[in-house]
Amino acid sequence: MKTTAFTQKHIELGAKMVPFAGFNMPLEYIGIKAEHLAVRNSVGVFDVSHMGEFYVKGPNALKFVQYVTSNDAFVLFPGKIQYSCFPNGKGGIVDDLVVYCFDPQRYMMVVNAANMQKDWDHLCKFAPKFGLEIGRDFYNASDELSQLAIQGPKAMGIMQKLCNEPVTTMEYYTFKQITVGGLENVIISTTGYTGAGGCEVYVKNADALKLWDKIFEAGKPEGIMPVGLGARDTLRLEMGFCLYGNDIDDTTSPLEAGLGWITKFNDNKGDFIDRDFLMKQKATGLTRKLCAFELIDKGIPRHGYEICNANGENIGFVTSGGMSPSLNKPIGMGYVAAPLYKADTEIYIKVRDKLLKAVVVKIPFYKA
Repeated sequence: MKTTAFTQKHIELGAKMVPFAGFNMPLEYIGIKAEHLAVRNSVGVFDVSHMGEFYVKGPNALKFVQYVTSNDAFVLFPGKIQYSCFPNGKGGIVDDLVVYCFDPQRYMMVVNAANMQKDWDHLCKFAPKFGLEIGRDFYNASDELSQLAIQGPKAMGIMQKLCNEPVTTMEYYTFKQITVGGLENVIISTTGYTGAGGCEVYVKNADALKLWDKIFEAGKPEGIMPVGLGARDTLRLEMGFCLYGNDIDDTTSPLEAGLGWITKFNDNKGDFIDRDFLMKQKATGLTRKLCAFELIDKGIPRHGYEICNANGENIGFVTSGGMSPSLNKPIGMGYVAAPLYKADTEIYIKVRDKLLKAVVVKIPFYKA
């Protein structure tokens, strides 16, 4: 099992450690709800060093990114970030990712840890077609970088104490490569998976523990705390953010997953994997779609539970669900047959052979 540069730190802090995507990762420290609310109301720090980072460079870098991703990377400019996905050539999704533009000939793709090898193998099939030499023009830097997510309304104020340039005025989904806490060439990006504001930072492994200590020292007056994967999941669910392996996978199209906004068919985008399939799916209409719901009856929706209509007939399944710590109500997401995925529609979640009433709602569940 792999470790991150922070693994011993988590153990020393008393974290409950669990295997996740091949890594030994912290699930929680003092409790998922307490950590969740700390991020919503103040600030928390996640170790997300298990994520993968692939660099693409050269005169054909943009053409490659455009072909293998669903979004239009042509609109990116240096310092801008874009959420996207890798279509799999069969109407499904290899992974979702974020693309960083350093300049028109250099990009970084940040991918999910559980899919890192799958993503790499998938992309390596196409890189040579764009004249990219694997290991040089297309490079896997995942083992060289550590990543921390500093999330919450007080996060950027804390980070400003450590940065040699203004960061509190950075726009959402932008990044800078600057000196942070005296450490050079740290990437700081206004991204995250919580909807609580804040940033993510990428640093060389050799500097990782130094950065951790500096961030926690700067955040001490604000009660900064480490946060585990458990709260990361509840926070993203409250925002309706997809989790690969639950809400999206190789059998779900981006359109079915409500990701039409990252699936572009304009002239600048040009050809990309699954373009024709997705255009046809958009034109003919969806037979199912990922929707969000709140449970009205008492109970907790869980991954894999059946979703039914009023007659008890199966119309889909729950992909993510649980009790919202911020709202103190049961919430979930799941694929539902047309047209029952529309907002305000009553659906039923089958829990232990009982049909519990729920209503389809718009995301995010939690609104600050």
